Amino acid sequence: MNRLSPRRLFVFLRHIAPLDRVALVVIFLYAAVRVFAAFVAPVRFSGFIGLLGFLAAVYLVVRLVPWFRTKFMWTLRNRLIVVYVFIAVVPVILLLSMVGLAAYGLYLQLGAHIFHDDLQARISTISADADALAGAVEQEAAQGASPTSEAILARPGVANLIDAARREWPDLRVFPNRGERLVQAGDGQHFAGLVEFGGKIWVSAAVEKTGPAGPFYLVVGTPLNPAFLDGLPSDIGPIQIIPLRPTNQQTPAGASLSFNGKVFVPGEQIASRRRVLESPANWFDVRIGGVSTIDLAHIGPQPDDAPAAVLATFAMRAAALNRRLFTSVGEIGPLLELALIAAGVIFLALEFAALITGIVLTRTITRAVGDLYEATLNVRRGDFAQRIRVHQRDQLGALGESFNEMTSSISELIVEQGKRQKLENEIAIAREVQSQLFPQVLPALPGLELAAICRPARVVSGDYYDFIRTGQDCVGIALADISGKGIFAALLMASLQAALRSQASLDGNCTTADLVSRLNRHVFRNTSDDRYATFFYAVFDVNSRMLTYTNAGHLSPFFVCRDEVQELSEGGTVIGMFEDVPYTQGSIKVEPGSLLVAFSDGLTEPENVYGEEFGMHRLKEEILRQRSMPPQRIAENLIAAAEQWAGTPEQADDITVVIARMG
Repeated sequence: MNRLSPRRLFVFLRHIAPLDRVALVVIFLYAAVRVFAAFVAPVRFSGFIGLLGFLAAVYLVVRLVPWFRTKFMWTLRNRLIVVYVFIAVVPVILLLSMVGLAAYGLYLQLGAHIFHDDLQARISTISADADALAGAVEQEAAQGASPTSEAILARPGVANLIDAARREWPDLRVFPNRGERLVQAGDGQHFAGLVEFGGKIWVSAAVEKTGPAGPFYLVVGTPLNPAFLDGLPSDIGPIQIIPLRPTNQQTPAGASLSFNGKVFVPGEQIASRRRVLESPANWFDVRIGGVSTIDLAHIGPQPDDAPAAVLATFAMRAAALNRRLFTSVGEIGPLLELALIAAGVIFLALEFAALITGIVLTRTITRAVGDLYEATLNVRRGDFAQRIRVHQRDQLGALGESFNEMTSSISELIVEQGKRQKLENEIAIAREVQSQLFPQVLPALPGLELAAICRPARVVSGDYYDFIRTGQDCVGIALADISGKGIFAALLMASLQAALRSQASLDGNCTTADLVSRLNRHVFRNTSDDRYATFFYAVFDVNSRMLTYTNAGHLSPFFVCRDEVQELSEGGTVIGMFEDVPYTQGSIKVEPGSLLVAFSDGLTEPENVYGEEFGMHRLKEEILRQRSMPPQRIAENLIAAAEQWAGTPEQADDITVVIARMG
């Protein structure tokens, strides 16, 4: 067993680098200074020595990282110990740090609250004196005295009140005919707070009264000086008030403070003289420093160099704050404080017990993990026949059995992965092939603008749209929604596309009803009984301005002419369900600027968080609102409106929109 001895320490120091020895000496010196300062007397340059100690500690930590990684952390046992430290010790340290920060924040808020309450009590007293003096001035004004002159302060009724107030406030001053801006800054009749006037800070109150000659104003205040600060409660220790003057410079010379994007320069400090911090009651009774800002008002227009606020700093003992904090529970307060400390001690004891238990359990873990490590090396070399010997019937034993099962099936997984990769490649090819089935170039005819968007819910789509030239001046517009999703729907879509183009090219003069009937027979004869498609087909003749269409069970497209919307529902049932189904044809005379909007149910069925669908009515409103836009822009905006309604871009069904502006 290795034991620490002077000889071993000397050998260790001889084998380390000179800079390492210097760092150790600096840390030892810093520790000695701290001990001397704690028990004897403060040491000069202790701050500089502390900085050197911090730098030396950082240097040693950096130097120890490679050794720690290569030597200590090689074995699994040491790694688990480090893990337990991070699990049991580090969270405790972080928790204690958070508790300390939260307690400091609470104490800071409570101290500021106490300071503001007492300051407000003094301000309220000044305000009451101001109301009484204003009432006396109002009475004197009613007897003919001028309320805006200094002479009214000498009237017996006013002078007696001033003398009485100066018994509490020796430096009390009364300013008649001032304070209009202060009253406006208050509630319109009164103001009470800190005021900057004549280069000094005053605790003031302003009152507006009405005399025979109209309204008049009165300001009563006492300087915010050391004597005033000394009169605040004894729980608070030394108090300092620092005026803050705004500056336009981002980095002014000397000290500066920044609040809410504004830079302030501190002015001359006003500090209490007789206030002292009470002695600590115990080791936990630490000094709590508080800080708060208070706005400053101004009697007249604020000069550029006048302070806009004051920074108040003060100190209190934790015990004093605890007394205030537990005041409402009376004599139970100390018991609550003791209970919190006891709970913290028990918590720490349990954490350390958990750490020790974890280290003891390490021995049983490392052997099983070591066997697993050796087995994985064999598997890495391609030996899938390797098996682990199970020592215990626990979770580690179950892990070994699972590893044995894994090695027996890993070859099958490799084969399955190859098949899956092949399937993904085939799906990617199917998507690329399907994208070629959609029109690559839109027909261009005078008086006809076309646009279409298809967004599949999966890799391939079951929706289909097409634009077909059926004559020199005619264009066929098709939109279909295949039942189901995925590869099968995409294959049926390809079959439908081929059949539609062949039928349209064979006889360009057939009606839309005849063409849909032929497609119905084709789909019925070449698919299973449970496969069908909704289909809409229309032909627009540019010369005659006629739109003929047949709707085979598809959602009725909208035909927009001026402000009227017509649903194109003429036709019949879906194609592919029954062999012989009659279909009819509808015709519309197209006015200039008319708009045809066809879409799949993926555009109307998205639901919001309440389960309410986007619906045909909202879609119709969107179309009317955007009908003057270009067709491509209309299609994009309709899909965006449906996605915004659903609140998520994730689709449950394919979305297809076809727009045609005619005339």
